[in-house]
Amino acid sequence: MRRAFAAVLAVALLASGCTETLKTDATGGGPAVRVALLLPERKASRYEAGDQPYFAQKLSELCPGCTVDYRNAEQNAATQLQQAKDALDQGAKVLVLTPVDSVAAGEIVTEASNRGVPVISYDRLVLKTAVDYYISFDNAKVGALQAQALLTALGPKASQGEILWINGSPTDNNATLFKQGAHAGLDGKVKVAAESDTAEWNPDNARAWTAGILPTLRGRTIVGVYAANDGTAGAAIAAMKAAGMPAVPVTGQDAETAALQRILVGEQYMTVYKAIRAEAEAAAALADDLVRGRRPPGTSTVDNGAGQVPSILLDPVAVTKETIAGTVIKDGFVTPGALCAGQYADACRAAGIG
Repeated sequence: MRRAFAAVLAVALLASGCTETLKTDATGGGPAVRVALLLPERKASRYEAGDQPYFAQKLSELCPGCTVDYRNAEQNAATQLQQAKDALDQGAKVLVLTPVDSVAAGEIVTEASNRGVPVISYDRLVLKTAVDYYISFDNAKVGALQAQALLTALGPKASQGEILWINGSPTDNNATLFKQGAHAGLDGKVKVAAESDTAEWNPDNARAWTAGILPTLRGRTIVGVYAANDGTAGAAIAAMKAAGMPAVPVTGQDAETAALQRILVGEQYMTVYKAIRAEAEAAAALADDLVRGRRPPGTSTVDNGAGQVPSILLDPVAVTKETIAGTVIKDGFVTPGALCAGQYADACRAAGIG
């Protein structure tokens, strides 16, 4: 696990709120080399707080003559396509793309390929179109970690009731992999009362589904919740609280500060920590290679339906109350000051977090 650093790169928001240009300290007097960073949404805090500044900071170190052209699609695939075309029109030499829609994003890759511009499929895999590189985590393992943690939390209760199952967006290939990994670990070991995908990863959609399904399950014992990420976990917890239900073990992912605080006070059982800084810095290093005309091999390959994609896959880590101090705190992903503010101070002390 790589130790994270506290520095965060400041960004300048344009009036649209969707496009930011972050220029490094270019040297030599020539025009900057543009690298486009195309991220999918803002609902998950990681993209704005982690991926974008970490990527920009690392590329600035490696390539002082590069400009990061950052754009956020706000969960709209058509917007992302237009943003990619705009970035290419403005001279982007590399696209680093986290697709809103893993299949529809093939049009972005094709457009870039026609202009001789390589594409790094970042965090989420573009499907059914040949892409140059893929950098992410072992996403089936994320689901497996969630499944194992939920079984551990349930213990004998796994056979004494049912669980709610909340997946991520059906247009995100990662969500498919999380689901596959979780089903492989939980099928035959728990009974599922109801299962749903969450359009656009939107917590509001997850909360509405949970609130709507609970009245249909009266008289049945809900002993846990499989939630694919921290946003859907928080939504399920809120809906169950509103319905007057007792707390049950709930999974999550992304190690968001709010989720870690819920874990500290017993509202959520676990999350999955993905070292976003390491992922973003690996993408920046690869983008620098591509700008300089180098084509390094991946450490593995992944089949995206159009062939084997050179890939770099990082390891995710399960986090529970007992391991917060030794994982996300130790790695600098979240600070004790942010985690332990206000009402969470006592819970932090009890968990050994100073």
